[in-house]
Amino acid sequence: MAPKFEWWAKGNNRKGTPVVVKMENPNNWSMLELESPSEQDFLVEGRREKSRNKNARQLTWVLLLKAHRAAGCLTSLGSALIALGTAVRRRIAAGRTDTEISSSSSPAIAESKPRFLYSCLKVFLLLSLMLLAFETAAYFKGWHFETPKLSLQLQLPYGFFDWVYTHWVLLRVGYLAPPLQFLANACIVLFLIQSLDRLILCLGCFWIRFNKIKPVPKTAISDLETGESGCFLPMVLVQIPMCNEKEVYQQSIAAVCNLDWPKTKILIQVLDDSDDPITQSLIKEEVHKWQKGGARIVYRHRVNREGYKAGNLKSAMNCSYVKDYEFVAIFDADFQPLPDFLKKTIPHFKDNEELGLVQARWSFVNKEENLLTRLQNINLAFHFEVEQQVNSVFLNFFGFNGTAGVWRIKALEDSGGWLERTTVEDMDIAVRAHLHGWKFIFLNDVECICELPESYEAYRKQQHRWHSGPMQLFRLCLPAVIKSKISIGKKFNLIFLFFLLRKLILPFYSFTLFCIILPMTMFVPEAELPAWVVCYIPATMSFLNILPAPKSFPFIVPYLLFENTMSITKFNAMVSGLFQLGSAYEWVVTKKSGRSSEGDLAALVENEGGKKMKHQRGASAPAPETEAEKKAQKKNNKKKKKHNRIYMKELSLAFLLLTAATRSLLSAQGIHFYFLLFQGISFLLVGLDLIGEQVE
Repeated sequence: MAPKFEWWAKGNNRKGTPVVVKMENPNNWSMLELESPSEQDFLVEGRREKSRNKNARQLTWVLLLKAHRAAGCLTSLGSALIALGTAVRRRIAAGRTDTEISSSSSPAIAESKPRFLYSCLKVFLLLSLMLLAFETAAYFKGWHFETPKLSLQLQLPYGFFDWVYTHWVLLRVGYLAPPLQFLANACIVLFLIQSLDRLILCLGCFWIRFNKIKPVPKTAISDLETGESGCFLPMVLVQIPMCNEKEVYQQSIAAVCNLDWPKTKILIQVLDDSDDPITQSLIKEEVHKWQKGGARIVYRHRVNREGYKAGNLKSAMNCSYVKDYEFVAIFDADFQPLPDFLKKTIPHFKDNEELGLVQARWSFVNKEENLLTRLQNINLAFHFEVEQQVNSVFLNFFGFNGTAGVWRIKALEDSGGWLERTTVEDMDIAVRAHLHGWKFIFLNDVECICELPESYEAYRKQQHRWHSGPMQLFRLCLPAVIKSKISIGKKFNLIFLFFLLRKLILPFYSFTLFCIILPMTMFVPEAELPAWVVCYIPATMSFLNILPAPKSFPFIVPYLLFENTMSITKFNAMVSGLFQLGSAYEWVVTKKSGRSSEGDLAALVENEGGKKMKHQRGASAPAPETEAEKKAQKKNNKKKKKHNRIYMKELSLAFLLLTAATRSLLSAQGIHFYFLLFQGISFLLVGLDLIGEQVE
């Protein structure tokens, strides 16, 4: 049959009958006759052969194309890495240490800043390097350590080094490990309590969403233009405190002058604390421009900037005409409220005499500008969506955010007015108003756009003020809280949850546990931190934090690392405020970039409801540039040099964590090694100021 099959396969006209022989074993076989193939079968077989050849060629070309693309990607990746390395080298070369800048800008402030933490970090780093060299030498001599067991594989003779290392192990076991383990366990307990608090807040937010709970005003404003009887149209004072913020003053003044409220029932105060003459003249001319257009707006300037923002607001409230107004709305210089802001906030005060504050949510025009702004947006989204909303619904109390809020003037006066005793005047007035029985409302659906700091330097200073001020306030108001007539539950919430847990314990354990204790356990392995403390619970908490900003899920790992990196700044600020150190009373205005323009406002309004930004009747359109503006523009056109800040504390911690990561390799601790490695890299990037924009 074989010769016939070969002759048939070549396509000869002579055809045979194909058969199939089935043989299970040599003694049991059968033969089946098949139908003879037709001419069409021979044609199909030929096409299949050609198709196979064609598919093989196509597959070869596809593989070559993919290989070419892969080579192109590798080339692009290499070019990108080279460009990144060049940019990093250039930014580091232009860097200046924070000590150099502090001493050159203000020697007095530089001397007053606490250097104790930085000195301790340097000693700790030096000690860890010495221990790493010692442990490495011991490892190669046969001392193999795997947590929590010590296996000795020594070779005789027993030498001097072995004697020293034996006593070092005994010192660790008897004297170093017990107190370190006790401190670690205490921090773990605090960590669990804070995580439980975070979980309860998230459950409260879920309950609010599930039941669609939101504040509803008893009476809505029907028609502001006609002023029909029955409408709630109280007198409203609007304040815009600012200081040397020439990048954003035009947008904020224009937005406030466009608020949809009867002109006879609103007065705008521009409270300027600027010490730059050019900025003063620019703001003053902008106010005059809107005055000529019919807006009721006044300009106030203080020669002495005593009390910072609190002193500025206090001075403005002492004006004689303030007694004619019932409510005051406050907007920082980079905030631009939408025209219907007062229409959405003021009605909540109607027939609610116990209500002292209505707070709106912030939204950010530059939240996707760089990695730093994206990470800030995650934090603030959780703060407003979860913390502020839950505390508002269940407790009628939360910390005033200092801007984008409306106060009942009677509540301010009843609480003692603005005080200059801390750098968090907004939290101060909120606590005192709460102690006097006033209630607060947070409106999650009313937004006021603003800017996020785009440089790490600006963000760092802002966070220092936000975390040192609460500790100053806690020292000052604790006796008043204890003596107040509010319920025991409210006192517990104010003292333990509001101040201790969220303002003191959180920065304390996050810095101590992950930046100090964890590296120490690598060199004192007898004290342990479980893997669930290092990895699983922090990852879960980061997941909960990122829920209000679901688009930020790709940044969950950078967020976790960056929050731990910021713990040194927050811990330093907390200690400064608690013990009243010199840096606790510093007030540095957060640098603005001026990205929120009128075009951004119009786009935001259009996205939310299709409405256009409109000018108030009688308000003027932006006028041509004034002489002061031209001078300022000419001055700004000069190329400004940008540089990096080199942060020594962050760099010290970076090398400390990387040293501990290297030591963890000797103990074969997987999760601990990866955490220390990536956390050390995070500290290194922040310490070299490679996150965010450069400083001018």
